[in-house]
Amino acid sequence: MLAFGAFFIPCIEDVQRIGAIMVYKVFFIQFLVYFVVFGNENPLDSVRESVILTENDSILIWIKQGRNSELESGQRLDWLEKAYSSLKSVPDDSLKTKYLSRLSLAYLKIGDSLLFRETNEKTMLLAKKTKDSVALAEAHWDLAGFFRKKSFPDSAFFHFAKAQEMYRAVDDKLHAGMMLYSMGIVQADVKDYMGSEISTIKAIELLKPLDAHRQLSNSYNNLAVVTADLKDYNRAITYHQRALEYLEKLDNVELSKLSTKNNIGAVYQKMEDFHSALPYFQEVLDNPKVIKNNPGFYAKALNNFGYCKLKLGELDQLPALFYEALQIQDSIGDVQTAAGTYHNLAEYFLRQQDTVKALEHARESRNYALRSLNNQRLLESLSLLPRLDPKNALEYSQRYITLNDSLLQEERQARNKFARIRFETDEFIAQNEVLTREKQLWTGIAVGLFLLGLAAYLIIDQRAKNQRLLFQQKQQASNQEIFNLMLSQKKEREEGKKLEQKRISEELHDGVLSEMLGARMVLTGLNTRSDEKSISERNRAIDALKQVEKEVRSISHELSHAAYQKINNFIRSIEDLLSPLKETADIESSFTYDDSVDWDGLTGDVKINLYRIIQESLQNCVKHAECQNVYLSFTKEENTLLVSVKDNGKGFAPKKGKKGIGMRNIASRMEKLNGSWEVESKIGKGSTVLFKIPMEKSPYSETGDTEEIVKKSKSA
Repeated sequence: MLAFGAFFIPCIEDVQRIGAIMVYKVFFIQFLVYFVVFGNENPLDSVRESVILTENDSILIWIKQGRNSELESGQRLDWLEKAYSSLKSVPDDSLKTKYLSRLSLAYLKIGDSLLFRETNEKTMLLAKKTKDSVALAEAHWDLAGFFRKKSFPDSAFFHFAKAQEMYRAVDDKLHAGMMLYSMGIVQADVKDYMGSEISTIKAIELLKPLDAHRQLSNSYNNLAVVTADLKDYNRAITYHQRALEYLEKLDNVELSKLSTKNNIGAVYQKMEDFHSALPYFQEVLDNPKVIKNNPGFYAKALNNFGYCKLKLGELDQLPALFYEALQIQDSIGDVQTAAGTYHNLAEYFLRQQDTVKALEHARESRNYALRSLNNQRLLESLSLLPRLDPKNALEYSQRYITLNDSLLQEERQARNKFARIRFETDEFIAQNEVLTREKQLWTGIAVGLFLLGLAAYLIIDQRAKNQRLLFQQKQQASNQEIFNLMLSQKKEREEGKKLEQKRISEELHDGVLSEMLGARMVLTGLNTRSDEKSISERNRAIDALKQVEKEVRSISHELSHAAYQKINNFIRSIEDLLSPLKETADIESSFTYDDSVDWDGLTGDVKINLYRIIQESLQNCVKHAECQNVYLSFTKEENTLLVSVKDNGKGFAPKKGKKGIGMRNIASRMEKLNGSWEVESKIGKGSTVLFKIPMEKSPYSETGDTEEIVKKSKSA
């Protein structure tokens, strides 16, 4: 079924008048009648359906039943009423807007004007509330179709224009083009041919890039109608042929093609080229689908075919063709087109000089025109009647002039309204474009200021980070320098000790031993005495001196070995940290380490940070642990240094404990060393802190000089 919101092609039902306003040309009706009289679904309707919800819920099913043309009107209204009642419990959101949109369209198609206006108004209000631009555009679209059907072209044009604005605002080119086409149709209704042509050409410009073949075919058909009314028949035929070209690109459009060919025949008929018109009407009549699927269209083609025969003087099938057409039109209640058939019969009998029958059929034509509110047909009847009824010729002429002037005045007013609406629309569009440009300008300024502020913030933040990094580097260098100085002092002290030990060793070796050796040699010389006592005394003295010599030599060797063995200065530094615990805090300490590891080979950064970490850990034991023993151990696993600080204090809950400055300092130093640490503690069971630090060799070894000393000592 046709959706009136998408229904742009005038049809027999659509042009029934409630006031003498619209003027329709014969060939215009011939061109447009196909779309409804065939009963086929308007291809634009499928486009409209594509933008509406497709959820398979109860309300949509009821609305679908209400749109089922196979059901009786009462049944359809019952289904729609059921859907309408259910909508009262649906919250006001975009979904309800879609329901109302479809429901109002269903009421429009069934012809219930009151319920249509009610649901359409609710759709608009809810669409504005939910800011659903598409639903609001559809509501204007439906309302425009309603006003056009009720012969209010200015209102129809206004709402088509509003829908076009909204579709244009959301960049929906397809529907914007369709609205322009609809505006062109309404403009053609009131003979605003120039405006109709402009609107239709704009529609084509939007639709061409979209390959909307059906809509393009309709647009070219409208251009053909307009140019034909302007008596530019050749261009009209060209436009109809363009419409056929687009139809060739579609499937299942055989009847649409026949409709366009019927329109071409109508153009030739207006040109009074009846020989050229006949084959087009004949092609329509020869197709069996026409009489079967749409007898009204068949009757129209039959009437046109008979009219061409009449004008060519081929009267052998007349008036049978006209009566056959009338029979079909009466059976389907086609009052409007029946008026044209009666008019043709009047002309036939006038040609046969049977003025009685001619007058009878002319009056029937006038009556049918009045019933259908077809003012164009009424004018044609009023122009024919004076020739058939001379007595009342003056009355007919006056009525003709009055009606024609009234129609011209109304058409002029409608065109002026269209121009004003178009001007206001263009002005609105221009204002929107200005506002859009201003919005873009202010948006650009805002974005520029934001980016500028962001850049300034990043620069300041980066400078602050660089300053912090520079400070940390200087602090680290200072710490390294202090620690190296401390190690240097310890090394000098140890070197002094080693030199002193070496000196003592040399003194013992070179001094005491030499003297004792001399004494032993003297005593040996005295051994020449032969008395027994001297011999015994000398032997004891010599033995004692030998014993002293052995002891002194042993001491000398031990001192010499201690002087040349490798000294671990870093370990000594750690031991110095532990040594005051007993005196200051009455805490016993234990320090174990793997003596196979070159602890002095660690990098200065590792040593200074580890030294501070252990220092902080011991301070925590003194301040908080309330322990009696502290156990410190250094071990190595592959390339990782494991340092454990354990106490037997009161312990704490690690997750609940707050991190003080000391703990944060430890965390910071471990982060610098790329290490990790963990705390294990239970209340009453002491605490254990385990540090894991990647080990790296120092670029220089602090034991090199000691090894050199050992080598020199051994060579000496």
